[in-house]
Amino acid sequence: MWFAIVGTDVPESLDKRKSARPEHLARLEKLQAEGRLLLAGPFPAIESEDPGPAGFTGSLIIAEFPSQADAQRWADADPYVAAGVYAGVEVKPFRKTLP
Repeated sequence: MWFAIVGTDVPESLDKRKSARPEHLARLEKLQAEGRLLLAGPFPAIESEDPGPAGFTGSLIIAEFPSQADAQRWADADPYVAAGVYAGVEVKPFRKTLP
């Protein structure tokens, strides 16, 4: 089943994000290679593709896992969690309808 993983950033998270980003992306690339990633990306803090120093307010990942518990374990092991980027992470089942 698909699961939506929503990470909410702590204030002033940009430097932490930058340092943990290579490891974070490597995990997403692994999901993609396995055919389990629907989409992933950050929420810019301002209306801009490149928010610069304004940074980001969080991230959305939609990926396939055998269970919600598996998705939660994967999310809890994210380098952004370890680096203190996220204030919290929420995992919810997701049903793709369109397109």
